[in-house]
Amino acid sequence: MVTRINGFSGMDVDSLVKNMMAAKRVPLDKLNQEKQLLEWKRDSYRQINSKLYEFKSSKLTDKYGRSDALNAYKALTTGNTDALKAEATAEANGIDMEITVKKLASYATVETTGVGSGKSSSQSLLLMDAERVASNDGKVFSEMSVAEQEAIVKSLENKKYDIKVNGVTFSFTGQTSISTMVSTISSHPDAKATANFDEVTGQLLIRSKTSGAAGKVEVNTTTDNESIISLFKGIKRDLPGEDAEITINGNEVKKNSNNFVINGINLTLVGTTPSDKPVTVTTQRESTKVLDTIKGFVEDYNSLLSLLNAKTNENKYRTFSPLTDEQKKEMKEADITTWTEKAQSGLLKNDDILRSVVSSMRSIITEKLGTLDDIGITTGKYYENGKLILNESKLKEAIADNPQKIIDLLHGPTSAPLSGMFDIMSDKIGTALEQLSERAGTNRFSSDLSGTYKEESVMGRSLKNYNNRIDLMQKNLTTAENRYYKQFEAMEKAMVKLQSQSSNLLSSLGLG
Repeated sequence: MVTRINGFSGMDVDSLVKNMMAAKRVPLDKLNQEKQLLEWKRDSYRQINSKLYEFKSSKLTDKYGRSDALNAYKALTTGNTDALKAEATAEANGIDMEITVKKLASYATVETTGVGSGKSSSQSLLLMDAERVASNDGKVFSEMSVAEQEAIVKSLENKKYDIKVNGVTFSFTGQTSISTMVSTISSHPDAKATANFDEVTGQLLIRSKTSGAAGKVEVNTTTDNESIISLFKGIKRDLPGEDAEITINGNEVKKNSNNFVINGINLTLVGTTPSDKPVTVTTQRESTKVLDTIKGFVEDYNSLLSLLNAKTNENKYRTFSPLTDEQKKEMKEADITTWTEKAQSGLLKNDDILRSVVSSMRSIITEKLGTLDDIGITTGKYYENGKLILNESKLKEAIADNPQKIIDLLHGPTSAPLSGMFDIMSDKIGTALEQLSERAGTNRFSSDLSGTYKEESVMGRSLKNYNNRIDLMQKNLTTAENRYYKQFEAMEKAMVKLQSQSSNLLSSLGLG
């Protein structure tokens, strides 16, 4: 470290060096200002990301996109509501129903006897077989000596284990775990069955993917390899699938599922009911719910659109650059705040991502404008930049006259459930979230404003480059500053030496 002193010369070395360094610090200040602008812009992107994600996830999907959000009817149940659940759809016809549940629909299921508790699904088929072999000899595998265990394992290491489910043969090695085996069976499309392992009972259960009498599960062994069924001590029960049996207003009805729609009411059977205590299901109009959903959407849409328009049209004050530390020292706090607000303004002016999402949102509305007008939704004046206007009276009439038309428009028809306006808009906003993530490193799956950014983004890489350049420039400035101090120190020493020589000369001449 260079010693910084004001010596014989009487010069204010610190002030001199500071003034000399001021010009050299200008490029560094400019670099820090550019970095600050980029960080501010990234933060602005994160705020937009948060609003877009909230609108997409919390509003379009979780709130307005719910199946019951546009339902103009409500189902009311009286009686044993634990045995039967009812939810009205837009097709509800208002017919009251008295329902008795005689039998629930079930799945065809094959259950093995099981090997008891204590078995994990991560256990291999080879270990299962080794335990079976030991048990057949009247021993417990875990209590046998290491040599005995190794002998059994060695005798089984080349074995394969087979099972045939609905005509599909599955073959596994001894190293295959139980969990891998059941997932392989369950994921095969032609097997049409789901396999599970119960760690409490040690049972292998194979169930048809189709409920009711139409569901089938045929489990067979093969002659080529060891049967997997034998590892689980054989088949204990082979249960056929059965249809649900109910009585509706005195009429016998059979269904292959415990969930179905009758008279526009989505019924879910949970348990049986006594024949003399039917569950009564009635419907009533609930137009307020649909009205509130659409009013909420219009308000949230307008709020988001207003924000995006404001950001893309915000004034940019090019003469207001981020303040340096030296500049802040000379200013009042209130002035710093005002200046910074000006410097941060317009960072997203004419931003391509924001303009694109605004264009997409407005295009979706424009394409549906005729149908939207039928339900009381229009756009405002040209200077309102796509703002939606809601005519509540016209909307109420549309809800009363044709609620299904509203559902088809916003949620999509039954034949194309993802073609509704909410889904299309959600997809477009999802695209914008991806673009923001790639550019700014924001999290497209979160509205969190305090989360970290991804470094591998366009802005993340730029900021990393700025940091490297700033570090290098700072080192160079420190080197230059130290060099100046050394030069002044050398000057001081030279002046002291010169003074000493002058004093000696004068002394020798008798003048000192």
